[in-house]
Amino acid sequence: MVQMAGNNDKKKIGLALGGGVVLGAAHIGVLQAIKELGIRIDIISGTSIGAFIAALHAFGKPWYDIEEVAMDLEWIDTASLALSQYGILSNHKLGEIVRNIIGDVTFRDAKVQLGIAASDVVTGERVRLTQGNVAGSVMASSCIPGIFKPVTINGAMLVDGGLLENVPIMLAREMGAEAIIAVDLFTASHSRQVPENLVDLLLNTYYSAMINASRPYNRYADLLITPDLSEFNLLGTDQIPAIIQTGYLAARDKLEEFLRRLSVED
Repeated sequence: MVQMAGNNDKKKIGLALGGGVVLGAAHIGVLQAIKELGIRIDIISGTSIGAFIAALHAFGKPWYDIEEVAMDLEWIDTASLALSQYGILSNHKLGEIVRNIIGDVTFRDAKVQLGIAASDVVTGERVRLTQGNVAGSVMASSCIPGIFKPVTINGAMLVDGGLLENVPIMLAREMGAEAIIAVDLFTASHSRQVPENLVDLLLNTYYSAMINASRPYNRYADLLITPDLSEFNLLGTDQIPAIIQTGYLAARDKLEEFLRRLSVED
C-alpha cells in the first residue's frame, strides 16, 4: 500500500463523480484507490448516482461500506410508481435509503464539503445544491426526466443534474477546488441493448443525448478518470463487483501520476 498523504496539503482537492445508474459502482473503486494512496479529498461533487456516492463519502462512509450498500441494492429498490403527469416513477425511496444510511442531515453537517448538481426543468439552468437537506438533493439530482417525477426544492422543479453537467467539474471548481479529479463513466461507449421496456428506452435515449451535451466540460478537470465500462449495461446489478474493480484499476495508475504532478508543482 502506498501512502502519500501530505502531497496535496497545499491545494484543495476536488472529486467530481458523474452519473450513470449502475455504472456508478465504478466510483467505489476510485474511492478505494484514493484511500490507498492517502489522497485527502477536500471537496466532493456528484450528479445522479455520483451524488448518492458523494453524499455517503462526505458523511464519513468508507469505500468498503459504500460497496456493501451497493451490493445489497437493486435499482428497483430506489423507485416506486408515481401518480404524476411528470413521471411514471418516484424516487422517494432513494431519499429514504440516504436517510437510513447517514441520517436526515443537511450539507453543513458533512465531514467533506459536498455539492450536488441538479437541473431546473422550468428555466433550463444548472442548479448548485450546497445547502439544505441532503437526501432531498440526492433525489433531485437523480430524477431522470420522463422516468421520475421532479423534486421541488425552494420552489424550483428539479431533475437529474446530468441534463446539463453530468460530471460536475465546474461545481467543484466553484466550491473552491484547486485541483480536480473527475470520473466520467461514459467516455468509452457502454453496451447498447435492445430496450425491453419503456424505462430501458427512456434511459438509453436520455444518456445518449446527455453524453454529447456534457462532455466539453471534461477539459476543465486536472485529472480525468475514464474507466472502460463498455461491456456493462446501465441496470444490471449483478455486474457491480466487476464494475468496482474496473473503476479501481482505471484510477490507480492515473492517481499515482496525479500525485507526482502535484508534488512537482508544490
